[in-house]
Amino acid sequence: MDLLQFEKEYRVHVYETGPDGKLNLYSLFNYMQDIASDHAIKLGFGRDDLMRDNRFWVLSRIYAVINKWPVWEDSIIMKTWPNGTDKLFALRNYEVKYPDGTHIASGTSSWLILDRTTKKVQRPDTILSQYNPNLHSEISPVRYAEKINPASENGNISPLFRIKVSDLDVNLHTNNVRYLKWVCDYYDLDFIMNNEPQSAEINYLAESRFDEEIMIKTSAENENGTIYTHSIFRTNDNKELCRIRIEWKKESNNKY
Repeated sequence: MDLLQFEKEYRVHVYETGPDGKLNLYSLFNYMQDIASDHAIKLGFGRDDLMRDNRFWVLSRIYAVINKWPVWEDSIIMKTWPNGTDKLFALRNYEVKYPDGTHIASGTSSWLILDRTTKKVQRPDTILSQYNPNLHSEISPVRYAEKINPASENGNISPLFRIKVSDLDVNLHTNNVRYLKWVCDYYDLDFIMNNEPQSAEINYLAESRFDEEIMIKTSAENENGTIYTHSIFRTNDNKELCRIRIEWKKESNNKY
């Protein structure tokens, strides 16, 4: 396999599963960010590489379509590759399979490069733009994440909570995947036991920090309650931090 494609095996640990024994949605998204980081390092665009130029990566959008849900102790193979740039976004693709080749999921992500001092978006490097520049060919298994509309003004409001130490990353900001975990905790146990995510899409809009108070607004996009949009706000300035859209389907025992 050439350098532009990178594969990594993950084994589903018990602490990465939910009460239904299947891989958590947010654990899948953790895998996607983990392999993206590893591959960027191999390509010379890792965190430390950018930091030397006073720049850093920011995940802006991410999207995944899931056909089958791995369970505890399953081994899965995730593959990723860069797919050129679109304006200021650096694009990346993902495919997930069982070792026998059975398809599990596909995904895409869109990244920005920011200047550490000014926090202004930087144009991706020319060499990065040359990686797989044909953006609309079959090399992209699913569409790229799009702009999500906010939750409805009359949506349901979650109980307020504060950002904890365990929510933070090495930059002292809320870890990207924690937003998705907060949203997954919004659903009640009966819903989680009887439904599984079919797709999930995230727009990251602003950063948040320790001890800030958070509120989640949720609205259903259709009458049968299979698609939900979540807007996550910081309460002290009513700043919207993140939008998440999840499409659900009735749970099935669908490993093979």
